[in-house]
Amino acid sequence: MPDLSGPTPAVSGSIDRSERPGRVGLLLVLAGLLVGAAIGLSFVANEQAQSLIIWLLALLAMAGVFFLFAMAIGAIQLSGQGGRDDITKAIVDAAPEATVVVEEGGRLIYANEAYLNVAGGDSFSTLRPVERIFVGSPEVSEAIYRLSQAARDGRSHAEEVRMSPPPAGGARGRDFAWYRIQVRPLPRPGRAASLWTVGDITAERERQENVFQELQHAIDYLDHAPAGFLSIDPTGAIVYMNATLAAWLGYDLAVVGPGGPHLSEIAPAADALIQNAGLPGEVRTDRFDLDLRRRNGHPMPARLYHRVAFGKDGKPGASRTFVINRSAGAESDEPQRAAEVRLARFLNNSPIAIATLDRSGRIARANASFARLFGTLPRHAVAESAAGAEEPNFAESVVERDRPALDAALAKAASGLSEIEPIEVMLVGNANRSARVWLSTAGGEGAPGQGQEEADREPLILYALDTTAQRQLEQQIAQTQKMDTVGQLAGGIAHDFNNVLQAIIGYSDLLLASHKPTDPAFQDIMQIKQNANRAAGLVRQLLAFSRRQTLRPEVMNVGEALSELTLLLKRLLGERVGLDLKHGRDIWPVKADVNQFEQVIVNLAVNARDAMPGGGRLLIRTANVLDPGAAAKPDGRGGAPAGDHVLIEVLDTGEGIPSDLMEKIFEPFFTTKEIGKGTGLGLSTVFGIVKQSGGTIDVQSTVGEGTSFRIYLPRHEPAALPEPAPALPPAAADASVSAAGAQPGGENFVLVGDPKATTAPKTPPRKPSADHTGQGVILLVEDEDPVRAVNSRALSARGYTVLEAASGIDALHIVREGGHQIDLVVSDVVMPEMDGPTLLREIRKHLPDLKVIFVSGYAEDAFRKNLPEGETFNFLPKPFSLKQLVETVKATMAEP
Repeated sequence: MPDLSGPTPAVSGSIDRSERPGRVGLLLVLAGLLVGAAIGLSFVANEQAQSLIIWLLALLAMAGVFFLFAMAIGAIQLSGQGGRDDITKAIVDAAPEATVVVEEGGRLIYANEAYLNVAGGDSFSTLRPVERIFVGSPEVSEAIYRLSQAARDGRSHAEEVRMSPPPAGGARGRDFAWYRIQVRPLPRPGRAASLWTVGDITAERERQENVFQELQHAIDYLDHAPAGFLSIDPTGAIVYMNATLAAWLGYDLAVVGPGGPHLSEIAPAADALIQNAGLPGEVRTDRFDLDLRRRNGHPMPARLYHRVAFGKDGKPGASRTFVINRSAGAESDEPQRAAEVRLARFLNNSPIAIATLDRSGRIARANASFARLFGTLPRHAVAESAAGAEEPNFAESVVERDRPALDAALAKAASGLSEIEPIEVMLVGNANRSARVWLSTAGGEGAPGQGQEEADREPLILYALDTTAQRQLEQQIAQTQKMDTVGQLAGGIAHDFNNVLQAIIGYSDLLLASHKPTDPAFQDIMQIKQNANRAAGLVRQLLAFSRRQTLRPEVMNVGEALSELTLLLKRLLGERVGLDLKHGRDIWPVKADVNQFEQVIVNLAVNARDAMPGGGRLLIRTANVLDPGAAAKPDGRGGAPAGDHVLIEVLDTGEGIPSDLMEKIFEPFFTTKEIGKGTGLGLSTVFGIVKQSGGTIDVQSTVGEGTSFRIYLPRHEPAALPEPAPALPPAAADASVSAAGAQPGGENFVLVGDPKATTAPKTPPRKPSADHTGQGVILLVEDEDPVRAVNSRALSARGYTVLEAASGIDALHIVREGGHQIDLVVSDVVMPEMDGPTLLREIRKHLPDLKVIFVSGYAEDAFRKNLPEGETFNFLPKPFSLKQLVETVKATMAEP
């Protein structure tokens, strides 16, 4: 017998001796015959011996041939060649249940690996049968005896036993284990055998016991609930009654139930409870006020909430009846009790938090609104406090910095002052909750039914209103005002800066035209122009934040735009950040500037990459969002807006944004990156583009988990009769110039230029005309002298006659004088004394068909509303190159 006290060695594989063993006796007989034949041949003459030897060899050869034929037809098989038997054996070897095969007489002929682990043996010499493994308590021995008897009788049988402790080879580390042991006869040629299987069902038993315990707990909770409960079947038999109702009625719970009292015995006048009729599938709840009869015959007034579910055939099922004991005291107490009930209902349903306090601020009584707001209630919210029970102090619900103000208000109220200013307090917790609190004295006299002692214990009354939403709204309005102010400042700076850059770019173009590429100064001039273009990119970001940049909205498919960005995004994100795109089905079209939309996605992707220095995943998904019926926040952020929108969500698994920085992320020049690694305009640009496109943006972030930017763009509804698009002039060949586009509203706006700082246009610009010369008279209106001078030189060099005006009033004087036949007006929009739109209205009075080109650093939306409806003009955004100016002028002059 091996020692089972120590650890059992690991066993792998199975052991099998089910093959029929060879017979050594037959082998000896065959060998003896051959030896005897050889000896007999030695006594025979040589001639006869040769003949006999030949016949013997022929006999052996015939036996060999027959053996080969038998193998070929499968009549004889060598050990190990049974294919299907091998598959079956492999299945049993890998079975999770312990399996052992026992022949008559108790000889083990097969055991799989699971059984070896349970039995703790590694060979037939150390392997124990099931009867010797499962020994112990009488219950286990009896079960094993029944199994053994079934094996001897050739029957199938199963038993479940509990072993404590379990066998040394199985269920290690547990005090007990449950096993399901089965035995069944195994058909086998020759000697009979039995197949034993042992399965560990401890987890299954534990689940059953847990379910049973939970059911017992539920029944116990229901039995001892402070209200009665019973179930009645359609015949009036009481199926169930809880202990509370049984105690009220004076019945022993052991006799209640099937075979116990009938409904007619406890409610003689309750025929309506069992005469219900309902529609198929209906669930009805009725209220009944009636008297139940106690066992001693005394009545008990009760209110019953009787719920019955009807089947598909309209027949009622067993009821679920809730019983409230309405027994009351003397009739003289009823009016006061009813008044107390009404007063309690008023207080608990009030949206204002109300509580009574003692002079130190401890809570004596409170209503439900107080509990919802402050998260605390006195231990005896309705009844008077028990002696020695210390109630919670209201000051514990207020943050530390607001407690001095609260203590001062408590002192004033305790001194009897009637007029106490309300105080604003912040509540403990991490939700930034706040409340406005009023304190007043309860007076020296107790309420009706309340003694003077109780009045002295509750001298103060507290009223409180939740001001969290109001405070958040005030903060949002303040943030919106700050952002608008910063946006106006950024827009003003961008306008002035655009004029400076316009002069730098213009004079750089003049210098480049007078220098050959081989000139050493040529590269220096190119550096000046390139840096000026970089500065122009920053200006465009400021204009995007202030929502005054030039947009070229067009109907676009969000999914296609994102798919075209995939390669660029993968290059930007690098190898350590994975990119996933998930598009919703049938995404609605939107109307937006494609290049600006791409800039939004690129900026968010770059920010997400920087937030994942160790790598991570970036998910961009799209979906249609139906009208949720909720308005957006004033600053354009926060939740899905009203109306149908397309959602573009950018989620990363980065470091997240701390809550104290969340309100600053869209401010210009705010950045958490190191010096030289960020301008602080990325998210402000995103905010401006989304807002100017009519959308909203929402940010959700958890530190350590990641950030989600949700962009909502309005769904585009195509017009019933769309107007044809106007003809577009050729686009410039400059690398920073993108293709022209049409503005919304059916107006004939032509946009030329609009250099981009981040993403290049999807299609290469068209080649300009080789001939840039022209003729005609151009009135150039520009209040900035350097800009006017360089533009005038560029146009004059191309053959145009240029009339210069430093303001709108000067330009109007030139038009009124009529000394020249003016063919085109190129005017700035923002000028002192008279702006561009006003100048255009005045010129139309004299020259109604005069062509006009407006130039401005602002978007055309900023001044389009100041023009008459249907007014036609061309637009050139600042800053622009001299080549763009000349091409735009020539294209406009060529228009009919």
